[in-house]
Amino acid sequence: MQSYIDFANKNGVVLLEKGKCQFCGANVSDGIKDCVDLFNNKLDASLNFYNPENYIYKFLSVDAHTLQHPEIHGRWNNHLHLTRLHLILKYKINWTYKSSTILSNCLNKYKQTHLDEYLIPPRPLERGSLTITDIINHSQNEQKFKEMIKRWSVEVYTSWNKYHITVEKIAENYIDNTSS
Repeated sequence: MQSYIDFANKNGVVLLEKGKCQFCGANVSDGIKDCVDLFNNKLDASLNFYNPENYIYKFLSVDAHTLQHPEIHGRWNNHLHLTRLHLILKYKINWTYKSSTILSNCLNKYKQTHLDEYLIPPRPLERGSLTITDIINHSQNEQKFKEMIKRWSVEVYTSWNKYHITVEKIAENYIDNTSS
């Protein structure tokens, strides 16, 4: 698996090593490095994501963080994470790890006929006002923490509204493949 640094280089993005996160504006001191480290290490310490009742918050937080930082991920990640948010937020699908596998298969099918499609991200710092630091700052209260993750995912999802009609096509395929 490529590192976020490799993806940034591949995407021609210079990563800033000091100050706030250049993509989401998280109040960190070492830029994207701190933002990714907080997401990877501190978020999981704040809630038991291995509890099936909390899976949804893991999916929502992964999607929100990924879509706030598309420059450090592969180009089809935007489709996957935005479609998953679309299915969870619009269709109220109770997401599981198996659901992600089905969505990945639907996306692979979609890619076959949309080879040149690219979702142009909203501008940096315009992908929702909440960041990983806002979420972590509410980690001492489990209920507030969950509410913040939900708000974060809604804000990020809304910032990508230009592509909701695009991911609706993938979502319809997912729904067709799961309703039997």
